[in-house]
Amino acid sequence: MPGGLHHRPSGADTPCRPGGGPPDPGTRREARNMLCLETYQVIVRVGWIFKTETIIMPAVLDAVVDSGVLRGLLPVLNRGGQSVPPLFFAGALGRLPVKKGALSRTAALMAAAFAVLAAAWTPLEVRRPDLLAALFLVVYALFASSNGLNQLALAALQGKLIAPGHRGRAMLVSVALGSVLAIIAALVWLGRWLAEPDGFPKIFAATAAFFALAAVVPLFLDEPPDAPAARDTAAPQGGWRRRAAAGAAEWRRALREDPDLVRLSVVAICFSAVLIMFPHYQAFARDRLGTRIGSLLTWVVVQNAATGAASLVVGPFSDRRGTRMVLVWLVALSSLTPLVVAALGRLPHATAAEWFWITYVPLGLNPLSLKLFTNYALELAPAPAAHPRYVSIVGAALALPFVISPLVGLAVDRVGFEPVFLAGAVVIAAGAAVATGLPEPRRRARGDGADR
Repeated sequence: MPGGLHHRPSGADTPCRPGGGPPDPGTRREARNMLCLETYQVIVRVGWIFKTETIIMPAVLDAVVDSGVLRGLLPVLNRGGQSVPPLFFAGALGRLPVKKGALSRTAALMAAAFAVLAAAWTPLEVRRPDLLAALFLVVYALFASSNGLNQLALAALQGKLIAPGHRGRAMLVSVALGSVLAIIAALVWLGRWLAEPDGFPKIFAATAAFFALAAVVPLFLDEPPDAPAARDTAAPQGGWRRRAAAGAAEWRRALREDPDLVRLSVVAICFSAVLIMFPHYQAFARDRLGTRIGSLLTWVVVQNAATGAASLVVGPFSDRRGTRMVLVWLVALSSLTPLVVAALGRLPHATAAEWFWITYVPLGLNPLSLKLFTNYALELAPAPAAHPRYVSIVGAALALPFVISPLVGLAVDRVGFEPVFLAGAVVIAAGAAVATGLPEPRRRARGDGADR
């Protein structure tokens, strides 16, 4: 049975008292925790717009060295960092009785990474661009690892403190409000800084400031300690090799015992094509269509607006109808992005450049898709202690194809953009087809029988 249903988060499903009395402490606790988690995600989203993965980060690297191969490293470092460290940390996080400190500390590490870039950029930009490129990739990898651990801690807290039927609402509030505030921040600051010769350090500093502010919010969570029976108290003994071996055995056992987790991992592997290709879209627009750096602001705004608008539908629908159906549609619609880019390449360059912002409408579904993968993994897990393990396994599946990302960049350099984009669309569509075979955990738990 899915653990997201049979584990009742503290106060998550506790109704108001009969007779119209005040809600009991459990209900107030969930309301407070949902507000804190929503606030945390809103602040992170505002900071995130200054480092948008699909637009800003590739442009930053291209400002130092324009290389399809190096650009192809960005998804490897991004997904590898977000997925591999959580695999090793999932067991330890599951054994922590209180997890909010992990969320706060990892957010602080995310802030520190961009503070380093803000300080180092100007001294190295002119004198040692080679060293700057290397530093950027190293810091980016460290940031991705911190972010992966941060997302794991956030998922564990959501699974513990928010009921499955309320997670869509939490996503709606955090994404919609966060998108509006992020767009305002981009219009006020990002556009101006992109136009300045020394704008990148300011962008990095703003990112660090918002992540540092977010790191304070988890301290206000009202998180009760897990009971010993609700967590795996038997930590693996011995050195790191023995602990890694024990963790690998847990991953293999989970995959062997849960075929639905295997199917979800296959869907995640196919969906990774979306994330592998995104650094090349802005390069396509710049190299093929002649767009200018000022276009980046428009694309950032469009993508965040699309994410916020889609969350108004995705959040309530996933609460009412279940996560599985929404996940299928999001993966299927994500296959449109490379097709749109390839179609624009057939138009006159001036026309295509003017309309290239359309590309970032379906690309705005990516953040929601990743959240739905996490929410579905939480519901699929057999017990609360398995939440970090299931989320980390799906994250590893998202990262697995990224070993070929540099080869995708090499293919772009050798055969061109369009063949790569079309192949990626086919892979993503295949993932949507596989996702149609997933069950709906909430319906299955109610005993409806037809869960497909």
